[in-house]
Amino acid sequence: MLTWKNIITFADKGNLPPDQIVKKTDQEWRAQLTDEQYRITRQQGTEAAFSSSMCSLFEPGVYACVCCATVLFDAGDKFESRSGWPSFTQPIKENVISYHGDSSHSMQRIETRCNTCDAHLGHVFPDGPEPSGLRYCMNAASLQKVQASKQTATFGGGCFWCTEAIFQQVRGVLSVESGYSGGTMDNPSYREVCGGRTGHAEVIQITFNPIEISYRDLLQIHLSTHNPTTLNQQGADKGTQYRSIIFFHNNEQQEIAKSIIEEFQGAFDTPIVTEIKPLEVFYKAEDSCIPWNLAGLTLAKLLLTFTIWR
Repeated sequence: MLTWKNIITFADKGNLPPDQIVKKTDQEWRAQLTDEQYRITRQQGTEAAFSSSMCSLFEPGVYACVCCATVLFDAGDKFESRSGWPSFTQPIKENVISYHGDSSHSMQRIETRCNTCDAHLGHVFPDGPEPSGLRYCMNAASLQKVQASKQTATFGGGCFWCTEAIFQQVRGVLSVESGYSGGTMDNPSYREVCGGRTGHAEVIQITFNPIEISYRDLLQIHLSTHNPTTLNQQGADKGTQYRSIIFFHNNEQQEIAKSIIEEFQGAFDTPIVTEIKPLEVFYKAEDSCIPWNLAGLTLAKLLLTFTIWR
């Protein structure tokens, strides 16, 4: 979380590098933008207070730069400041905005610009709500509202309760469900999967917002939080249901999975055995599927499993 101290440091000592840079000629910006958008974003203008209905809009979604479409803010970080301009407590990523000292109009302020295309956005002040204490006071004309999208990822890497707990803490992850995939039996039970005869892997299915976290980032977390070099085993858990596997939902996910595994291989002395397969069907685990109520799985084993993956 950024604080006022971070903002001052960026303005004084330099900003974080952006993910990409967009440059256009003045003529190209004029052709793309309305007169008001051009005046504000390219000529450091300011719109009149309370001139936009965006101040009172708080529906889910994200706000992007009107010039280059870089996502800047999440609606969840928007608040009613009563200042007359849309206000936010945090950018969606630390490097999407750049900070610059502004002494115009006989005031000392911190100007905010899109770090991708250098569009003027507004200013940031240290009078916002806790815990950040920041108020990003933005010109509505510099922003465009974008509806949040959802995508799905499906991974297996050992006990699904353990992997589920990891991804539930990740920003951008909307939900995580434990279940089974990759086997031959329809609607298998936990007992049947643990018996090793159904061919299913214990997996989690993640619903995520790709604007906040990418599929590549999720894969990096997945491969970093289990051992992808042990065949059909994770720690004390042994069996095909505990195999390391990535079920892709489309060709793009398949290609990303291949490239990530190639990148990660250099960090291991032994080959990565993670399977990459298309998702055919996902069976959600039973709601009553609680490990210490099942025969053959002792509380001691459960505690050992959580110790390994903690």
